[in-house]
Formats: sequence, structure tokens, C-alpha cells
Amino acid sequence: MEKVILYYAFTPLPDPAAIRLWQRTLAASLGLRGRILLSEHGINGTLGGEMTALKRYIRETREYPGFKGMEFKWSAGSAADYPKLSVKVRPEIVTFGVPDEVMVDENGIVGGGVHLSPQEVHELVEEKPEAVFFDGRNAYESEVGRFKGAIRPEVSRTEEFVAELDSGRYDHLKQTPVITYCTGGIRCEVLSSLMVSRGFEEVYQLDGGIAKYGEAYGDKGLWEGSLYVFDQRGTIAIGEDPARLAVCRDCGEPTSEVGDCSDPSCLRQFPLHRGCTAGCEEHAAAG
Repeated sequence: MEKVILYYAFTPLPDPAAIRLWQRTLAASLGLRGRILLSEHGINGTLGGEMTALKRYIRETREYPGFKGMEFKWSAGSAADYPKLSVKVRPEIVTFGVPDEVMVDENGIVGGGVHLSPQEVHELVEEKPEAVFFDGRNAYESEVGRFKGAIRPEVSRTEEFVAELDSGRYDHLKQTPVITYCTGGIRCEVLSSLMVSRGFEEVYQLDGGIAKYGEAYGDKGLWEGSLYVFDQRGTIAIGEDPARLAVCRDCGEPTSEVGDCSDPSCLRQFPLHRGCTAGCEEHAAAG
């Protein structure tokens, strides 16, 4: 049986290039495919393969002191969902474009939000109904699924969040409880720390992200729709019968799927049924 694992750890890595060689050798020897990013801030990975190989990868990776307590999330999928194995060193393991603002120690990111389990999120919303959800993903991801009533910044790349926060557009939330959320939690680690450093007084983050929330509540709680994932699956269902919230750019029918712009030179994605084709506004106007 094959599965997919998702994981990350913010921990100081004095020599990420050496960790890269070790990780590449280990994953390749086990026949795994996917993506691993490393930086001085830590590790961020998604791998697919046989369960026995993935379990061995987890055991051996946890032998490194900084990764000892790292959590691995299991998901449906396989090695075939990824074109190859990619292991790279980058300035950031999640690219906000502000590597010098991210500070980590052996406990993770310094100055981030308060981590809440899915149950604690429900308790907070009940105790403080004024609390708002803040989507830490790209706009096309939130179109197919999001928390009810969430604030959804109109960003197409993670790097755009810094300008969004600095614009003053969300200053009215600085005294409001804010719950950040994203796919597996990693983007919110950085996003919540950026919000705290910019004067947001009460910042929380959903521990484990939407993936963990879906395991606990499916679509029977505060979540609605499907979850976008960065591989060939495109989206995965949250719950047994998730709502189709997005509208296909081509046929105009409700959809939970995301597709690529029809222009090969464009990297944009948007809601699109399989079998439908459409270009973004820029390329549609040019055509």
C-alpha cells in the first residue's frame, strides 16, 4: 500500500547542504518521490511511496536531534503523484521573501502565534465569537475550500502576504482574536509571527492545519469545501460529501477542482473542471 506523508520542522540547521545530501540519499534509497526543502530555518517535505519505506524514512529522519519530535501527517496518495524526487536548499522553507525576519530556536519559530488543536479552535470560537479566521493560502486555494466567514487575502503567491499586512488593509483586526490556518500548518507558522511583529495582539494558528482539522471534524464543523494540495491530486475531499464552492472558469458550473491556465507560459491556477480549458484574464485579453 502506498501513502503520502507531509511534515515540517522549524529548527536551526547549521549546515543545510549536508542535511540535503543525507536526505536525498535516504529518500532515493527507499524509492520515495516528492519534494524536500531545507534552509537554516529547518525542513519542509512531502513524500509519496510504499508505507514500509515511508515508515523507515520517518524512523531514520527522527534520528537527527532537531527532527526528533517532528510530526508526520499521513494522507491518501502515492509516489505517482509526484514527477520525481527533489531535495533543495533555499533561503526559506516556505517563501515569504523575508528570511531575515524569521527567527528559530530549538523550540521552533520565535514570536509566533498560539497553537490551537481543532477542538481548542472550536472552544475559542465559542468563547470569543468575534474571533476571525485568516486564510494563509493563495486565493485560488481558498476558492475551493475555507473556514466559514474567513478573511481571504487576494494573493496569488505567498510572497505577497508581507505587502498585504503592511498595506494597513487588516489593521482593524489588530485588537481582534485572529486564527490563521493553512494546508498543513507551515505557512501559518511564519504568517502568525509576521502578524505578531506588526502589532496584531491576539494571534492563534490551527495546529496541523486544515489536514489535521479534517481528520477530526471533516466538513461537519467549521470547514466547508475541499482542500487544495500541491501535487497531481489537485484537491482532496474534506468529509464525505464536501460542498463545491468554486465556479469553473470555463463552463460556469460549481466545482471543487483546480486547473492550469491554458497558456503554457502562464503558471496561474484557478477553479476548472477536468476537461475544461480557460485562460486567465491577462492571456484571454491578449488572445
